Amino acid sequence: MTGTAGNRREIFGWVMYDWANSAFQTTVVTVLIGPYLTTLAQQAVGDNGVVLRLGALGAVTAKSFYPYCIALSVVLQTLMLPLLGAAADYSRRRKGLMMALCYTGASATCLMVFLSAETYLAGGLLLVGANVCFGAALVLYNAFLNDVAAPPMRDAVSSRGYAMGYLGGGLLLACNLALIAAGPRVGIGKDLAVRLSLLSAGLWWGGFGAFAFSRIAPRPASQVAPPGRSAIRAAAGGVVRAFTDLRGLPHTLRFLAAYMLFNDGIQTVISIASVFLAQELFVARGLPVDESFLIMLILMVQLVGIGGALLFEQIARRVGTKRAIVLSLVLWIGVVIYAYGFLESRAQAWAMGAVIALVLGGSQALSRALFSLMIPAGREASFFGLYEIADRGTSWIGPLVFGAVAGATNSYRQAILSLVFLFVAGLVVLAATDTDRAIAEAARPAAAV
Repeated sequence: MTGTAGNRREIFGWVMYDWANSAFQTTVVTVLIGPYLTTLAQQAVGDNGVVLRLGALGAVTAKSFYPYCIALSVVLQTLMLPLLGAAADYSRRRKGLMMALCYTGASATCLMVFLSAETYLAGGLLLVGANVCFGAALVLYNAFLNDVAAPPMRDAVSSRGYAMGYLGGGLLLACNLALIAAGPRVGIGKDLAVRLSLLSAGLWWGGFGAFAFSRIAPRPASQVAPPGRSAIRAAAGGVVRAFTDLRGLPHTLRFLAAYMLFNDGIQTVISIASVFLAQELFVARGLPVDESFLIMLILMVQLVGIGGALLFEQIARRVGTKRAIVLSLVLWIGVVIYAYGFLESRAQAWAMGAVIALVLGGSQALSRALFSLMIPAGREASFFGLYEIADRGTSWIGPLVFGAVAGATNSYRQAILSLVFLFVAGLVVLAATDTDRAIAEAARPAAAV
């Protein structure tokens, strides 16, 4: 049985997958696994002992082990996502493939409950595998947006997905942080509490993922392999065709370039926010870092982000999706400048965090919805594979710029100001993109490869 766009039950199922997978992103990647895996590596090899020697390339140390795991997972995603997207367009089992990726990633996350100083290397492999599955499933999930929602509904549906993701991820994170804080009073040590929290994220992802899949109908293959060509060769040809088609859709390509720039700025701000605040509000003043303040700030961003995603969907209805994204980027530029020149107190950090929360979901949800309209019919998974590369595969640029400026100036404020370039460049490219023309060009029949 196949579904049709606009079915409320199916839309709810699609939205609930964001609720499901955000637990992994929030509890595991954003908060717990980095410090925990680093601690286990240090227990095994020393404070910055060697984990793996790379010959002329140097070595993986205890302090660099987690960043290297994340980097490896991003490289693997960059290599495989275009082929995965093309293969999904030629497959009748796109839903089944998404389910397999979800359950594999969730299972890898659940297995983290067994981590110890003796098994930290296995923990790194589990993290790499889970993060690859997370990104790969996201390609197929995003491609289903075109199936479950007609074009006029996509801003709203995409925004609701992000809102539910913030709510689900924030709710589980709050429960896990409460367990870690209260654990000693009930006989649960911090190590066990962290491992149980990792287990809960895997169970949440897989369990609510199953609920979402029960409401999403399978779709037939959107592309048919040419006679005499195997599915693998057809998928490889689909990758070539996706890049070829993209060159023939200059405004879609321009939008992807804009998204790559400003989204890299967004991801960098989010990833370095806790370090920036810890250094500028505490370390630079000779004060001990207040971890509870930083954790509560993360939770606030999650919860206020719900309203932000829904607010920007309403703004998009009134002024148009592109203008709403432009507004969000202007606010992002304001946030970076404020962090550089004015941030001095915790109260100001709370206010800045609230603004970040308001624009975070809106800029990402509306970008996804707008891009979904710029995709040739039947090429959804292939093009969302390219979208995920723009989302994840270039996410090293901002941190590299930030690190280089911080190293050269010995100033985190100078480093965060350098990120304005990414937002301004993305804004300029987006302003030069005719999104209406991109949508019209994508609607034209494409030549077969």
